[in-house]
Amino acid sequence: MGQSKPFARVAVVVEDDDIQRDMIALLLEESNFQVIRCEDAETAALALKMRHPVLLVTDVSLAGRMDGIELARLARMTNPALRVVVISGQAPMTALPDGVTFLAKPVYPSALVREATH
Repeated sequence: MGQSKPFARVAVVVEDDDIQRDMIALLLEESNFQVIRCEDAETAALALKMRHPVLLVTDVSLAGRMDGIELARLARMTNPALRVVVISGQAPMTALPDGVTFLAKPVYPSALVREATH
């Protein structure tokens, strides 16, 4: 019998910029997360419902009808234990839902990993 792989925690990364999304995903994969990459909040909402992740990392500004703060609110209502990190180049214009962490862009890898594994 071969060695079993450690159980990978699932994370959803929502970022409409391909490079930013890939960088965040790679960083989380190095921290033993299985990452679902999404371009918009609607796709991410479906991933949250179907895959039951332990972490959501979302940009505030997203393509589509829902922004990252609305997605964070929906995610926390659906699963209050979900770790949610919202990222943006600007401070959010509306209050973040309870339990949601904000990180300003550029996001430092160590800060993201600390919040993801907190």
